[in-house]
Amino acid sequence: MRVVLLSDTHAPRFWKGLPPAVAEHLTGADLILHAGDVCLPSVLDELAAYAPVHVVQGNNDGPEVAAWGAEETWSGELDGLRVAMIHDAGAKQGRTARMRRRFPEADLVVFGHSHIPLDETGHLLDGRRLRIVNPGSPTDKRRQPFRTLGLLDVRDARVERLEIVPLP
Repeated sequence: MRVVLLSDTHAPRFWKGLPPAVAEHLTGADLILHAGDVCLPSVLDELAAYAPVHVVQGNNDGPEVAAWGAEETWSGELDGLRVAMIHDAGAKQGRTARMRRRFPEADLVVFGHSHIPLDETGHLLDGRRLRIVNPGSPTDKRRQPFRTLGLLDVRDARVERLEIVPLP
């Protein structure tokens, strides 16, 4: 299963339409996960033309994005891998343990908000590992060197590949 991870598209301020560099990665996707701050539901319509979309509500998302289907959090199984998603995972300190408490069954948590790409695996006191990923932003890099998105390949309940991809 091929999944594209997005967050913080911030339309219309930064997303004026589907960027070609993003569209290139959407072709052939089985699913799109958007970790919030969409700002306009038309972004979700554009993405849904490529693959089904699950989205969570960001702090800049209004009732129109919620009406499209954005929830506070999302959890599901992707080819057996337990995945959860939230917009704001909070402060860096203690983040992995906090996400384990919030999503006790998850193998992977996708989040956004900071625009800082991150792929980190934490070893927790319960002996389990939790991988957390922030795909960054494909449109608003803030102080990061590149705009980014995430590519996730899942097979048989395992992450085969998780890559943060810099965009031009």
